[in-house]
Amino acid sequence: MRKYIPLIAILIPALCLCAVVVFSLPPVHDRLAWRIDEAVLRLRYTLNPPARQVFLPQEGQITPSAQAIALSIATHTPQAPTSTATASGPTSTPEPSPTPTSTQPPLPPRVDLKGVVYEDQHGRWNYCAPANLAMALSFWGWQGNRDVVGPVLKPDEKDKNVMPYEMVDYIETQTDLKVFERVGGDIDLVKRFLAAGYPVLVEKGTYLRDLTGVVSWMGHYQVITGYDEANKQFTAQDSFIEPDHLVTYDEMIDGWRAFNYTYLVLFPAEKGAEVTTLLGSDADETANYQNAALIASNEIYGLAGIDQYFAWFNRGTNLVKLQDFAGASAAFDEAFKVYPAIPESERPWRMLWYQTGPYFAYYYAQRYYDLLYLSDGTLNAMQGDKNLEESYYWRGMARAALGETASAIEDFQLSLKYHPGFPPALQQLQVLGEQP
Repeated sequence: MRKYIPLIAILIPALCLCAVVVFSLPPVHDRLAWRIDEAVLRLRYTLNPPARQVFLPQEGQITPSAQAIALSIATHTPQAPTSTATASGPTSTPEPSPTPTSTQPPLPPRVDLKGVVYEDQHGRWNYCAPANLAMALSFWGWQGNRDVVGPVLKPDEKDKNVMPYEMVDYIETQTDLKVFERVGGDIDLVKRFLAAGYPVLVEKGTYLRDLTGVVSWMGHYQVITGYDEANKQFTAQDSFIEPDHLVTYDEMIDGWRAFNYTYLVLFPAEKGAEVTTLLGSDADETANYQNAALIASNEIYGLAGIDQYFAWFNRGTNLVKLQDFAGASAAFDEAFKVYPAIPESERPWRMLWYQTGPYFAYYYAQRYYDLLYLSDGTLNAMQGDKNLEESYYWRGMARAALGETASAIEDFQLSLKYHPGFPPALQQLQVLGEQP
């Protein structure tokens, strides 16, 4: 046996080296890397379940009580903002003013739009957004695919989320198409667009089996291409499940509520007037957020549990857009009070991966410690790669406001590490006299 020891001593390192070389080959790496990440994440999430982490605002006592907010909702519809403050970070591009909405003709009982080239998101890390944007673009004759869109939307492939404004930016800078991003959508609006020949890209929440092997809540995009009024269902091109996936109207609303009923409509420039007419008053951004704030306010007291959490969150999101940061902070406080009562298996613990409204609200309400605790908690709940540039950015903003300049600079640099060229982080480093 001893005579084989030198041979074994040579073979084992050689085999290890061969394994490393083979694993580094792109075809092998692409197939295996995510499986290794999956195993590591599963272990970490088992040891420290992120759904158990709860954020409770510490500075919220200075905001109005739920009863006071209820009175405000009952007696006051949000008005256009009068503040001149603007939130640091990406903002929506102003859209054309709306034209008067004419009487809509009756909708057909069934619509099935053809022309979308189906893309799945599998085999790449979290490629939901690139796959769905590629599908939405393909309807209008765009010739690319998810692998063309992906490197632009996700400079770091493991970025946890692509936000709607990033899709809008891609459409406006990389294609000849135009786009409206709006909130507060409903079933009739989607049907109206489909009947007029426009697919609708929606952002919604859903429960899927994640990389840990556990079914949990996460954000998801779908391209809606048809409806059947008799069966009360939409046809969705679902990059995770299948093409022509059937979604009931009720399922649509339940998932869509989690994202403030957000939707994107793509169109050629020459169809702008028609799309504006279809949108009606929602073509105007301020009116759109006012309408959506009212929808959220009406839902708050008719819902319970996770749906009430989403309704409070939506109210906060819309008030941020209307620059009512104190009101938005109060709404988010109420959402975070509801959260601990949601069963752990249902908790949307990834919420701040996708929506950053509380960051804006707490920062501009000068609640820097709440902003710091919330952003820090969001990052700490991520057991794997902490690829979330927005959370690093806002933690940096909190630290800068609290005089922790060195730590703020570190956060802005981390934001750029995970999203090279991220404009808000670049701007803050310039303000602080630092190079990226």
